[in-house]
Amino acid sequence: MIRRARIEDLTAITQVRTSVRENHLSVEQMAARGITEATVASAIDSGELVAWVNEEAQTIVSFAMVEPTTGKLFALFTHPDHEGHGFGTALLKEAETHLRSLGRSEMILDTGEGTAAVAFYAKRGFAVTTVRDGDVFMIRAIV
Repeated sequence: MIRRARIEDLTAITQVRTSVRENHLSVEQMAARGITEATVASAIDSGELVAWVNEEAQTIVSFAMVEPTTGKLFALFTHPDHEGHGFGTALLKEAETHLRSLGRSEMILDTGEGTAAVAFYAKRGFAVTTVRDGDVFMIRAIV
């Protein structure tokens, strides 16, 4: 079940984020980039980020976050035990629907070079715009 993320979900969201095999960041590595539960909570409260979670058996198994003002997919992660069940695709569609409702015409993102995420996004119509310093930047029209 997809629903809007709540501040009290951030601990479970962090657990999903730190469980992934590719594009892995520890809590400490995220903090070094300025990403903490407090900064994410503030960004959600201010509307700087909009977030959703996907729950299965009342457990958060995946999440997505977008920056409405830029159209950037800030995060989309699924716990490794739940990959391949369509959770990421469903959340991506939710994020696109939200951005479209705001009048955005495209979604942008970046992910790690050489990861399965690049193929995931390419299969869903994203095109590579730039590859730089180990990051792949992609874009897709929202129709």
